[in-house]
Amino acid sequence: MIKKLTLLTFLITLVHFSFSQSFDKTKLDAYFDTLGKYNKFMGSVAIAQNGNLIYNRTLGFAGIEHKQKANENTKYRIGSISKTFTAVLIFKAIDEKKISLDQTIQKFFPEIKNAGKITISNLLYHRSGIPDFTDDKEEFLKWHTQPKTEKEMIAMISKGGIDFEPDTKSDYSNSNYLLLSYMLEKTFKMPYAQILDKYIVKPLALKNTFLGKKINSKNNEASSYRFERNWKLEDETDISIPLGSGGIVSTPIDLVKFGTALFGGKVISQKSLAQMKTVNGKYGMGISAIPFYDKAGFGHSGSIDGFSATFSYFSDGNIAYALTCNGSNFNNNIISLAVLSAVFNKNYSIPDFKTIEQSTTDLNKYLGTFASAAIPIKITITKDNTTLIAQATGQPALRLTSNGNHEFKFEEAGIVLSFNPTENQMTLKQGGKEFKFTKE
Repeated sequence: MIKKLTLLTFLITLVHFSFSQSFDKTKLDAYFDTLGKYNKFMGSVAIAQNGNLIYNRTLGFAGIEHKQKANENTKYRIGSISKTFTAVLIFKAIDEKKISLDQTIQKFFPEIKNAGKITISNLLYHRSGIPDFTDDKEEFLKWHTQPKTEKEMIAMISKGGIDFEPDTKSDYSNSNYLLLSYMLEKTFKMPYAQILDKYIVKPLALKNTFLGKKINSKNNEASSYRFERNWKLEDETDISIPLGSGGIVSTPIDLVKFGTALFGGKVISQKSLAQMKTVNGKYGMGISAIPFYDKAGFGHSGSIDGFSATFSYFSDGNIAYALTCNGSNFNNNIISLAVLSAVFNKNYSIPDFKTIEQSTTDLNKYLGTFASAAIPIKITITKDNTTLIAQATGQPALRLTSNGNHEFKFEEAGIVLSFNPTENQMTLKQGGKEFKFTKE
């Protein structure tokens, strides 16, 4: 499943600090050692400065079933980072004067409502009004592992109609970049995989980047997992469905190489690069702004099945960073924050994952349904033997771990629940905000 993830964005008070080439790699290694020890992360990260790799670390398995350990060349699905590649390919076509930003999609997809109004620019900016084909999650999960033809996907997208008039708002939609993928194939008269290879992979000598197929463990391709007491294998979305909106496979080393070349002006024209970086509403074209303290970066994140990934580039220091993941039991944004803090000489802490075991009887005082006047959701607290479980209205159940002192956490989303059993109250803490709940 291709998820709508916001880009790696850190809301931090602006503080000036300078980059140091010789950052503390020992501490960063200790950080990842801790993640590995407590089964919090499987994947890989890379950092490059001036195009030179200055840090690379890989944890976990490419395939747990055969105990296949991951290494720096293990290939991961990168989800919506594929959109950055697709946007670059569109600008390749624009630079070659094959298409233009202001032309409509009428000649490519006349069956889509508002095709005579929707422009290529609207698709790139997520301002087309075309609904996301993954919006109905329950329905999507019924067919996402089955191959789909262009005709089938166009029919599905066309049937969804329009959510709003073109260029009146921003609304992230995988459909936009799937249509751009089909448009590239029609424009260059070759399959998307060949276009990617010809215009990006070969010129930049990216050794481990390609449009995915069925995952091939013999080619050092990772499968993806979710954590439920231990790692469970996820289903594979058939790549014919996302194509250039989420179907590319890569490594962090290739991604930092791509990012350095792209933002260094070596892939598309300076005019096209400037256009990509210009934000309209919420997004740029295939990228978004990523602030980190006083640093202004650009990049994208992505998620498909149990895979997640992010890449970013900061001109200040000429730093490129990428993370790919095939299994997370932690908040990957927190991991990225730690890595960038290490690179830019900012303080960060090695997390403490030690938990406190509580008996099933001890958990009884926390059970019940809690409501808040501040936000329109209810949270029901149940238990599974010695594990406390929280489920918010319309959301999946979350298995919590105990911090002690009536405090429980769900680390993957940075959620902390603090209980006051005497007052029948609970406080939800996430992203620096707090919301008080009272038991009904």
